[in-house]
Amino acid sequence: MHPTLHDVLQTIENAAVLAGRPRQVGLLAVSKTRPASAVRALAEDGQRAFGENYVQEGAGKARELAGLGLEWHLIGHLQSNKCREAAEAFDWVQSLDRVKLVAALDQARPADRPPLNVLIQVNVDGEAGKSGCRPDEVMALAEAVAAAPRLRLRGLMAIPEPHPDPGHRRASFRRLRELHDALAARFPGIDTLSMGMSDDFPLAIAEGATLVRIGTALFGPRGQ
Repeated sequence: MHPTLHDVLQTIENAAVLAGRPRQVGLLAVSKTRPASAVRALAEDGQRAFGENYVQEGAGKARELAGLGLEWHLIGHLQSNKCREAAEAFDWVQSLDRVKLVAALDQARPADRPPLNVLIQVNVDGEAGKSGCRPDEVMALAEAVAAAPRLRLRGLMAIPEPHPDPGHRRASFRRLRELHDALAARFPGIDTLSMGMSDDFPLAIAEGATLVRIGTALFGPRGQ
């Protein structure tokens, strides 16, 4: 296994143990802007799940690496006119944040594929200009997803404000976990809380993340 991947997995495991977490925390390798060759190298070391920000870029890599049996997640903002391509190319959409996307994704999901796994993206800190629904919109959006036969509601995703104070970030993660727990109490099958990135994922794990999204710590700085 590549030493960087090994180190990240070990850090995830250590953070989970420290937090007394009984469940394993998953790793999503954020491969946006990285070449397919870099994805292939990590896949050869055993990494299965990869996250992309742009539908067209991710769809292209998914086609190029189709024989590897990888799992592709869309984690970037989803435009309405990209729903068809997203529903056809990805296994997960983590960035559903408005009702108008639900029907478009549902109708475009190929009948010969399993239902599309969906996470609702929450703008947990109410940042202006950031994607994600308001926390008080989550339940209504979840109802719409749960009613769509070709979609499968799995949980929540967020990118909290990159505040310099770790305590501030931790409070944001905690609010998201509480929202996730409330969602799980109302909908069966809720099992995924996607939060935490290269610079704060141990904090996210301590507050209940089940999936962390790591790019830089795996692939190195952009441009390398």
